[in-house]
Amino acid sequence: MPGVKKCLQEAMAIPGAIGASIVDYTTGFPVAMTGAAPNEDHEAAAAGTADVVQAAQSRSLFVSAVPHDLLEDLIITTAGGYHLLRLVPTDFDSRLVLYVWLDRLRGNLAVARRRMQTLAEQLVV
Repeated sequence: MPGVKKCLQEAMAIPGAIGASIVDYTTGFPVAMTGAAPNEDHEAAAAGTADVVQAAQSRSLFVSAVPHDLLEDLIITTAGGYHLLRLVPTDFDSRLVLYVWLDRLRGNLAVARRRMQTLAEQLVV
């Protein structure tokens, strides 16, 4: 997929970024990855990312009854960081999610979230 390497380079340029990946959330397969991963295991992080996205999309608590009100992103907060998951919008059957692990002290959640939105949109242009 063109642009994957550039997308991850720009994701790592987000202040406080520790690691980033693009994951096929139907399989848990990491399409591409860079930087560090929780527990130093990119494959496990990708599988966990897929599990979280699938859980959020399949639970009626998080599924909107409003037409076209689709899941955009998820944020998991830990004592030391933020795990941001941004679904990649496409005109076809998209199954990709952009994942960024952000240091809580050095990162800015709002800035990172907006930058990830732009990166996900640019990824499929």
